[in-house]
Amino acid sequence: MTSNLIVPVILAGGKGTRLWPMSRSQRPKQFLALTGDLSLFQMTLKRLSDPSRYAKPIVVTNSDYRFLVAEQAQEAGVELADVVLEPVARNTAAAIAAATIIAAKDGPALVHILASDHNIVVDEAYITAIDTAAAAARAGRLVTFGITPTSPATGFGYVEAGAREETGAHQVKRFVEKPDEDRAKAMIESGNFYWNSGMFLFDSTVFLDECKALAPDVLAAAEAAVKAAREDLDFIRLGEKEFAASPNISVDYAIFEKTSLASVVPSPIRWSDLGAWDAVWKESAADEAGNVTRGPVDLFNTTKSMVVSESMHVAVNGLDDAVVIATEDAIYVGKLSDAQDVGRVVKEMMRNPATMKLTEEHRTSYRPWGGYSSVLVGERFQVKRLFVKPGKRLSLQKHHHRSEHWIVVRGTAEVQIGDKTQMLRENESVYIPQGEVHRLSNPGKILLELVEVQTGSYLGEDDIIRLEDTFGRT
Repeated sequence: MTSNLIVPVILAGGKGTRLWPMSRSQRPKQFLALTGDLSLFQMTLKRLSDPSRYAKPIVVTNSDYRFLVAEQAQEAGVELADVVLEPVARNTAAAIAAATIIAAKDGPALVHILASDHNIVVDEAYITAIDTAAAAARAGRLVTFGITPTSPATGFGYVEAGAREETGAHQVKRFVEKPDEDRAKAMIESGNFYWNSGMFLFDSTVFLDECKALAPDVLAAAEAAVKAAREDLDFIRLGEKEFAASPNISVDYAIFEKTSLASVVPSPIRWSDLGAWDAVWKESAADEAGNVTRGPVDLFNTTKSMVVSESMHVAVNGLDDAVVIATEDAIYVGKLSDAQDVGRVVKEMMRNPATMKLTEEHRTSYRPWGGYSSVLVGERFQVKRLFVKPGKRLSLQKHHHRSEHWIVVRGTAEVQIGDKTQMLRENESVYIPQGEVHRLSNPGKILLELVEVQTGSYLGEDDIIRLEDTFGRT
């Protein structure tokens, strides 16, 4: 018998580029706070915090983001049921099939598939849509949520609603790929078309049965990957060879566009996929001139613009319809109305070896123990700012090609060099010779900050030989 609680499955493995330079493959948009103090992933977790409706969430992500997922869930105060790691990217069909198998390990379950990077207002309309979808799923339907269109958007797929069902959902008449503006206008005027939100709700048994009938290769790969999965700390690593055997296909193509069991719940909710900077602007509080600002920003004679700065002071004068995004190491300037072009700009940058790294990495890199920021890079030397969370420690490691100097600027450091351990406090320093085994820990109650000066013939991050690691890295 299917449980009354809904099992949320959050897909959090995407590497968005249209919100560059803030969103990069190393730390993509779902883990950024774009409209408030919480990241989009944390906001998604908060929507699922009603224990009378939802079970603990399952998160599907990739190995690069596993510690970000765990850290942000802990910060949000949400306990996760499982964090499932995709070994390779295979679109949504295989990921959803594997997560559904895991969700149903103790018996049939109602499963709610959500993206981790959507901005949704939880109000009465949202709750009604969830309850209607759950009723339809219990009746054996595979449910998608259709967002009531507010404009003839060309960046979304659409779903046409057919006859109304007893549960309040509607039969799906057809799905329509991203249309041009004229076609989008015509569909909206008909009153039967909705934006395809990418959210789904279904009974696990019904979904897996449809997988077996309509996408048997996907189901076989997912079943084999789950069977070959292994636990790694608090994560579940799916079998790589088995998962890679799945077709690279979305759940829409594999199941929902083929099944006769698809239903759509018209959902007049406030929803945005925050797919580009103009969407972020629309979802943010603007001033009287229509401007949205964050960070150290001054505007003069500027209207209907979005200006964000992470650190440097930005002054904008005499512009309209502008977007200016300033990060530690890159600035994007363009028309807000042309925000969709950011993805094209990033693709061009990825083709250039001189700029490719800027599309992937931030100057500040985050690790499960804290992170580091690159301050200065020169020939045979590099300066970094290290920050280590209370109670955390780095791996026991050594380097073949570099020596390191550490200067404590805040907090207390426990430093192991060879077989000796010492405590360093503010304004104290230590030297780690090339090839020496060493480890850094923060035994204190506040953040530990250090300046690290590296010198040597090669300073790449891959010159780390880990001998022991709390986080299971090699």
